[in-house]
Order: sequence, then structure tokens, then C-alpha cells
Amino acid sequence: MGERIRGRKGQKLRERRLANEPLCRICKAEGRTTAATVPDHILPLAKGGEDTDDNIRCLCADCHDRVTREEFGHKARVTIGEDGWPAG
Repeated sequence: MGERIRGRKGQKLRERRLANEPLCRICKAEGRTTAATVPDHILPLAKGGEDTDDNIRCLCADCHDRVTREEFGHKARVTIGEDGWPAG
């Protein structure tokens, strides 16, 4: 399992990666313009990926959540409206 770079070094890497790829890669491929907010590991650290630039793609929070759920087999969260019924 790869090691996550933490602390100040990790913050600097995150800032540099987002500056180099300011738009969500998935949204951009689908014709949308959305700001990237999360550097995502293409091959997750938990599955043996490395914390290197060639294993990073910058995504928006929505795409990152969807990709992470798919990679790890989690179901989407259901939001409940004020009326007590599932929203959407």
C-alpha cells in the first residue's frame, strides 16, 4: 500500500497539483467546466497506488465522491427532505 504524503509537504503538493489542473478532468471530458477541488489517486493508495503526480487527477468534489464510491463498492447516500421522504 502506498504512503500518503502529509503535513506541509502534502499541502504544497495539493496546491501545486490543483494549480496545474484547475478543472475537473471528468467534467471536462464530458463537456462541462467545473473547478477541481480534490487531487484524486487514479489507483487508490489502499489498492497499491503511489502518491506521485502520474497517479493523480484533479476532480470536483461530486466526481471524486462518485468515483470513490464506485472504486470501493459504496452506495450513494440518500438525502432526506424536510418532509421525511427521500429527496430527488
